[in-house]
Amino acid sequence: MSDLPVFRFAPSPNGDLHLGHAYSAIVTADLAAAFGGRLLLRIEDIDIGRCRPEYEASILDDLKWLGLSWETPVRRQSEHLDSYGALLARLEALDLLYPCFATRSEIAKATGSNGARDPDGGILYPGLYRGIGEEEATRRKAKGEPFALRLKMNEALAVAKRRIGGDLTFRSFSRDGSEQIRQTDPFRWGDVVIARKDVPTSYHLSVVADDALQGVTHVTRGQDLLAATDVHRLLQVLLELPEPLYHHHDLILDEAGRKLSKRDRDTSLRSLRDSGLSPNEIRHRVGLG
Repeated sequence: MSDLPVFRFAPSPNGDLHLGHAYSAIVTADLAAAFGGRLLLRIEDIDIGRCRPEYEASILDDLKWLGLSWETPVRRQSEHLDSYGALLARLEALDLLYPCFATRSEIAKATGSNGARDPDGGILYPGLYRGIGEEEATRRKAKGEPFALRLKMNEALAVAKRRIGGDLTFRSFSRDGSEQIRQTDPFRWGDVVIARKDVPTSYHLSVVADDALQGVTHVTRGQDLLAATDVHRLLQVLLELPEPLYHHHDLILDEAGRKLSKRDRDTSLRSLRDSGLSPNEIRHRVGLG
């Protein structure tokens, strides 16, 4: 059992699943079956302001309606927030984190309207608190000012390159089982947030932590998360976590060529189910018939 490939589908319960999620879930399940592997379901619900139990219930119902099954128990990240602290401590021991007290408006003001952007399209952090002293940081923490923890990207890349003796890469796998080595560029993310102001983790940290804990060997997700793999591989090297294989599948786009959103109710599985479509028709609609 332990030698089998391990795949996972990891939705966030902040809205109904849409056709894009259905495509990703089916691709992951199909690959797990083709590789003779196990399929896990993980609920990534660290966004406590947007995630809702009713959305999780809807996700589980939609996936079962599609005919998918997975191992239990389902891991919910919100139930394990304390577990990410040990990894933060390891990064702090390497002197790779610093507190950032900047608000979004402060970052926007410092950057200007023509500032650089990260791969997600957000404002590239201009390093406002990169040089903050320990005394000032302690004083502001004592006052109760909220802060995030950011990664010292330059230093982190230097540590990673020393450990692996070269450039940072990741292994990409295809449906036929072939593999390819691909280059990464974590620097384009700048001093990325590793722990948010409202929760003691971030998407990047919790994903690599959970993949390692659950023994995930094959990560299947959309092309929109290709750039995130840069940060994930960096964290895996820094934290000495296992390296999974990655498959970044195509995205399902709307008529205007945009990535689907949970706000697009006309493409939600719930609305398509209500309109009378069958699971098999959903597979055909996303090109997996």
